[in-house]
Amino acid sequence: MSMILLAPGGRARRFSKRLSQVLITLFGLLLLTFFIGRVMPIDPVLAIVGPDADQSTYQQVYHQLGFDKSLATQFWIYLGGLLHGDLGNALLTGKPVVDDILRVFPATLELATVAIIVGAGLGIPLGVWAAARRNSVVDYAVRIISLAGYSTPIFWVGMMGLLLFYAWLGWVGGAGRIDLGLDGVVPRRSGLLLVDALLAGNSAVFFNALNHLILPASLLGFHSMAYISRMTRSFMLAQLSQEFIITARVKGLTERQVIWNHAFRNILVQLLTVVALAYGSLLEGAVLIETVFSWPGFGSYLTGSLLLGDMNAVMGCVLVVGVIFVLLNLLSDMLYQLFDPRTKS
Repeated sequence: MSMILLAPGGRARRFSKRLSQVLITLFGLLLLTFFIGRVMPIDPVLAIVGPDADQSTYQQVYHQLGFDKSLATQFWIYLGGLLHGDLGNALLTGKPVVDDILRVFPATLELATVAIIVGAGLGIPLGVWAAARRNSVVDYAVRIISLAGYSTPIFWVGMMGLLLFYAWLGWVGGAGRIDLGLDGVVPRRSGLLLVDALLAGNSAVFFNALNHLILPASLLGFHSMAYISRMTRSFMLAQLSQEFIITARVKGLTERQVIWNHAFRNILVQLLTVVALAYGSLLEGAVLIETVFSWPGFGSYLTGSLLLGDMNAVMGCVLVVGVIFVLLNLLSDMLYQLFDPRTKS
C-alpha cells in the first residue's frame, strides 16, 4: 500500500529530474551556439548596412544590435527575450525569427515525414530479411545497397536523380514544392501542402505537389533506409542467436513465426530509438537536398542565415533542432514503456 501511495511522488520526481535535464541541455546548447556565433569571422552589421556604408552608419547599427555590450550581457538580453517568446528579428527577411521558422518548417516536416515512411518502410523489412538469410545472396545485396546509400554523398544523389528522373525521363516534377502557376492557389492552413490541398479539395495541386515531393523524399528515405536496415540486421542477428529462438524452432514453429513473433518483437524497443533519431536527423539535416531541389524549408533557411551571419535566425534554428531531439527522445521513452513493461520500474 505504501508503494502505491509513493508512486505518484516517484513519477513527479522522475518528471522534474527529466525536465531539469532538458532545460540544462537546451541552455548549454544556446550558450555554446551564442558564443560561437559571436566569434565567427562574419560581420552581421556589414550584412545590414553594406560594404559602402560610412563609419557613423556602421557604428549606429552596431549600437542598435547591442554589439557594444559585453558577450555575457548580450547573452542575458537574448535569454530574457527568449523567455518571452522573442527570438529577435532575422537579418535575411527583417521579420521575427519565430514567424520565419513557422513559415518554412512545415515544408521540411512534410519532406522528412514522407522520407522516414519510405526509409523505415523499406529498411526494417530488408534488415529482417538480410538477417534471416545471413551470408546469402540476399544478405550481401542488402548490405551493399545499405553501404551505397549510407556512404554516397546525398547532394550527388540528388543531382543525379534530377538529371535522370526529371530532365531525361520526365517522371517527376523539378525544383521547388509546386509549379509556379499553382503556387498560392490553395489557402495555407497547416503549411503542409499535401494536407492543405486535400482540405481544399484541389486534386490538381495535390498531385502536382506530390509529383515534386516524391523524388527528394525518396532520396532522403533511401539514405535513412540504409542506416535503418543496417541497424535492424544487427539487432536481428543478435536475437536469432539466442537460446529462446532455438527452443521456438524445436517446438515446431514456422520460420515466419520465429522471426516476426519472437525475434522481431524483441527488437521493437531498439528500433524505436533508431527510427526516432533518423527522423530527427531528417528534420534538421535535409540541408543539401533542400539546396539541390530549391526546397523552401528549414534547411535552406538555416543555410542562408549562416552565410549571412544572422545569429538570431541561427540560434532560433538550433533551439528548434534541440527541442525536436529532446521531444523525440521523450517519445521514445514513452513508447519503451508501452512495448516493454519492464522499463516502467
